[in-house]
Amino acid sequence: MARSKAYVASVGFTKVGDHWEKSLLDLAVEAGSSALKGAPKAKPDVLIVGNMFSAVGASQEHLGAMVAGALGLTGIPAFKVEAACASGASAFNVACSLVKSGSVGSALVVGVEKMRDLEPEEASQALAMAESAEYTQFVGASFAALNGLLARYYMESEGVSRDELSSIPVIDHANGVTAEHAQFRKAITADVVSRSSMVADPLRLFDCAPVGDGAAAALILGDPKAGAGKKLVGVLGGAVSTNEFSVYERKDMLDFRATRDAFGSAMSQAGLSLPKLGALEVHDAFSVVGALSLEAMGLSKRGEGCRDAKAGKFDLRSDMPINTFGGLKARGHPVGATGVYQIAEAFLQLTDAAGKNQVDRPDYVATHNIGGVDTTAAVHVFGRAS
Repeated sequence: MARSKAYVASVGFTKVGDHWEKSLLDLAVEAGSSALKGAPKAKPDVLIVGNMFSAVGASQEHLGAMVAGALGLTGIPAFKVEAACASGASAFNVACSLVKSGSVGSALVVGVEKMRDLEPEEASQALAMAESAEYTQFVGASFAALNGLLARYYMESEGVSRDELSSIPVIDHANGVTAEHAQFRKAITADVVSRSSMVADPLRLFDCAPVGDGAAAALILGDPKAGAGKKLVGVLGGAVSTNEFSVYERKDMLDFRATRDAFGSAMSQAGLSLPKLGALEVHDAFSVVGALSLEAMGLSKRGEGCRDAKAGKFDLRSDMPINTFGGLKARGHPVGATGVYQIAEAFLQLTDAAGKNQVDRPDYVATHNIGGVDTTAAVHVFGRAS
């Protein structure tokens, strides 16, 4: 009989940063081993790796079998899922679908990326693979440049000020101060953001998520009894959606349709309304992306995402805290792993294991992971297991 439920039994992750002494495989094994130790009696039936550009960053593909062997899981099916920066959450979505269908009883998801071994221009080229090789890459438009154009259009069409645009990075860094696995643990001000070096006008350095290495993992079970008394978190809803591939192809560039559709579907599956959410991990690779995502998910009206952030609506101690461990800007953004980091952070919140970053006992947390400029969006909703 097909199952209809899935549970996260344990998670593991590395600190995000410059791991010069560790390989892509080292990071994946560190995170995967930690997740497996959290539920030692639940051996996974399948391993799914989320990764964006290991072929470019580490000259390595065939990650599924490679990571499985290093974790002592040889023999189980193992493969990689790629969806640009949404690779981690997309891999998780595939794993949950397999578990909920009854095809497997358990699954291990590992998101991993090694970015710092690349020179800055090489990393920029690798990230640009999220866009069209025939058009966007061909004319030399970097991923930051596309988001810069989007930010300029957003600011001018919606009357958003430079100070307001800085608000979400300020929240991220405030939350990152007490997050031990965060890449940057220092608070900043809006003035620091606006005075940082220019990357792609109007986006400045502190508007943009950093380059970093990291891995995160989650063990998913179909039968809660297999958790052997562990605190479990229920996967209540999950959806992946896509938009027109390139932002310039869309009728309305400020409408993050993939995010809106995925969020709506995941929340509908969970049977929840927005006020029920206790926290939200938002994909904010750039400040403008964070604002447009909040608006697409209905947390802010059009043009109000940055203003709501500046007003304190999304602070850690507010009714709707976002990016509780620093988000992409402060926790860091090792692209193929980011979605799984978000899921691990949701798990910590719902098991009251978030330490100084714990919000006021949330019953439900959602995560939001994007590939491209809202080209792929993966949203999951989690709740405390009864």
